[in-house]
Amino acid sequence: MKAIVSLVRFSLLLVVCTSSFARSPATQPARELVATEGKGYLEKVDDYLVLHLKGTPEEMGYQHGVLLKDHVRENMAFLLDQAQDEEFEVGGFKLTRPMIAAFLNTLFADKVPERFVKEMTALARGADLPGAKVIAANLIPELFHCSGFALLKEATATGKLYHGRVLDYGVDWRLQEHAVLIIQEPDGRIPFVNVSYAGFIGSVTGMNAEQIGIGEMGGRGEGKWQGIPMSFLVRMVLEQAATLDQAIGVFQDNPRTCEYYYVISDARADSAVGMKAVPEKVELIRPGAQHPLLPNPVKNTVLMSAGDRYKALSELVAAGYGNFTEQRAVRLMDAPVAMKENLHDVLMVPADGVLYVANAARDQSPAWKQKYYRFNWLELMKKRPG
Repeated sequence: MKAIVSLVRFSLLLVVCTSSFARSPATQPARELVATEGKGYLEKVDDYLVLHLKGTPEEMGYQHGVLLKDHVRENMAFLLDQAQDEEFEVGGFKLTRPMIAAFLNTLFADKVPERFVKEMTALARGADLPGAKVIAANLIPELFHCSGFALLKEATATGKLYHGRVLDYGVDWRLQEHAVLIIQEPDGRIPFVNVSYAGFIGSVTGMNAEQIGIGEMGGRGEGKWQGIPMSFLVRMVLEQAATLDQAIGVFQDNPRTCEYYYVISDARADSAVGMKAVPEKVELIRPGAQHPLLPNPVKNTVLMSAGDRYKALSELVAAGYGNFTEQRAVRLMDAPVAMKENLHDVLMVPADGVLYVANAARDQSPAWKQKYYRFNWLELMKKRPG
């Protein structure tokens, strides 16, 4: 297993583009109600777990813990308890898995917003786990560091903004065995959908009911941990931002950690931005803009990746400019843009409330080779099955 703080590559594909699909699923997916808890419930949509959470932080956390109890417990056990003698390099220290939990909890004890601590504590109670273990597991993404693109409507065949995202890390951490789509309706905040894993309340891939989409890539900056952990900043965007400027403001107005890159889309405004966020500053890259690290811009797009992957992505987008459909956009998330450790791929169509999701296989075969599931999360949110 690889060291936690190796440079893990998130391929973050923000596609403002397309509209048809290879491996296209049925327009009316089969829904099966699995269990309910308070205002929340768990269902299967074409055999994919979809978790609905609603209410206060404590209510949503408890619903999550109860409804996904077995998955949460198994996921946390593998992440923090397995191979207890195995050591990882974390911030210059050699730590075993149990030591990582204590390290993370101490490091971020006063940096996570209170409402998220309440949600994680209630989740732990629902899953019969120590709160410290659930909080530590939710902080693990802060130790990982990762590509992305956005095509505005002029770059597409349909005039729709599509936001795609390739997540390239951690297939050996078995997260794909606990994949879940979380549709969340927090009291007093914006409903959102989060492509996630059992036990995790933060986000690295999602969109909200105001048609804001976001995905993230990790850079360097290990050890710069004096801010709000990345996955919680992304969650704050999803439940607070109704415009692109408001989404940018979440990063500008709050303390940040490490070095992260984001692509954020606003379908209503047909706009997008690439962002570099480090503790010292936030730097924005507008569609079609050139940057020393991004030498081949394409008009009406934001393309963020590295090395040969960036070169391949920019060439593919330039070649298909104006002709992207959902089917063609999904293929942009194949290798060589995706890497070997391709945990999940997501193509979002924020204006329609539609997203396509693929996860790596149990044998660690990359997500881009797997089945894509189609969800209309706004329709799923309206009425529970059965």
